[in-house]
Amino acid sequence: MTMPDLETVEVSDIKQWRYCPRVVWYAYCLPAIRPKTDLMRQGAASHRAEEDREARRSLRTYGLKSGERFFNVYLRSERLGVRGILDLAIAVPNRSDPAAKAVVVDYKDSEQPSGPHFKLQVGAYALLIEEAWGLPVETGWIYHIPLRKAEKVPISPQLRRNVLDTIAAVQRAIKTEALPPPPTSRAMCVNCEFRRFCNDVV
Repeated sequence: MTMPDLETVEVSDIKQWRYCPRVVWYAYCLPAIRPKTDLMRQGAASHRAEEDREARRSLRTYGLKSGERFFNVYLRSERLGVRGILDLAIAVPNRSDPAAKAVVVDYKDSEQPSGPHFKLQVGAYALLIEEAWGLPVETGWIYHIPLRKAEKVPISPQLRRNVLDTIAAVQRAIKTEALPPPPTSRAMCVNCEFRRFCNDVV
């Protein structure tokens, strides 16, 4: 069994916390029980296939005329307390230009509009790239693989604050090992892989 890294949390944990904080708590406080679902495996395969298509796609998809692409960028920040692998980072026009900026792109294997939890994830990647590359990030994108369509995510001051607040909440729950409350909507519990552990919900 691989024990979780308690020094930093995953960017995906930030997204998941907004959706259902208990899933994150189980992953860190009871790591031995986490199952791997077919949906997880399918998502990983879709991301790999999309990288090949991305290399041939025009950057106009992201409102850009030119830029330098970087795939599967591993990012880690002890200061922020977060780590993750970004699907696509674009330096505009390129990283060696003194006036360059960066754009972050996260792939999503869904046709549904992105909720606040996905935008939190993009915001976290923006903060990580800014620290790692020293380039400003004003815009992120969520690329919907089934639709072949990109959704713009402005990296606003409010989104930045929300990311930092969420990281702090996740780390606090892990350190105290206090089980968070369930999500307000029970609809998302129906297909959850942890459903059988939430006896107070179902």
